[in-house]
Amino acid sequence: MAEFRIWSDDFPINGFMPKAQECNDKSFGVDGEGGNLSPALQWEAPPEDTKSLALTVYDPDAPTGSGFWHWVVVNIPADTRSLPLGAGKADGSLLPAGAIQVRNDYGTQGFGGAAPPRGDKPHRYIFRLHALKVDRLPITPETTNAVARFMTHLNEIDSTTYTGLYELK
Repeated sequence: MAEFRIWSDDFPINGFMPKAQECNDKSFGVDGEGGNLSPALQWEAPPEDTKSLALTVYDPDAPTGSGFWHWVVVNIPADTRSLPLGAGKADGSLLPAGAIQVRNDYGTQGFGGAAPPRGDKPHRYIFRLHALKVDRLPITPETTNAVARFMTHLNEIDSTTYTGLYELK
C-alpha cells in the first residue's frame, strides 16, 4: 500500500524553489519579478477515511516570532490528487470546486510567494497536506487563517509535508 505523501515536480524535496514561487510585491524586499505562483503539487494515498483535504504553506524561519503563513486552502475534495501550477491565484479559478482560500499573512487571498529578508539564511517553505475527517470545514474566505488552521487541526486524521527552500542574496 502506498504511503500518504505530497510532492512537486517544480523543485526537489528540501531543494530550492524557482523564481516562479517568489513574491512579486516590491514592498517585501524583492525585485518584483517573481512569479508569485503556487507550485504544481501532487499527492497520493490519503487515509481511507479522508472526507476532505486542506493545504497550508508555512515559513517557520520568517523573522516574526511566529513564522509566516503563505497559503491556506480548505475544503479540497477528498478525491483530488493534484493542483496545477498557479492554483493559488487569488480568484481560486484553478482550485477544485468547493475549495476555499483564506487570507495569507500578506493579507491577500491565495498563495503569497517567498520573500525572505535579503541576505538571510535560506528559509523553509513547508507544504503540508492535511487529511480531514469532515466533508467541509465551516470556513468562508473571510475566516482568519488562524481559525481555518485551528479547524483543520481539530479535524485532522493525518498529514504529510514537502519542503522547499528560498533565499534572496
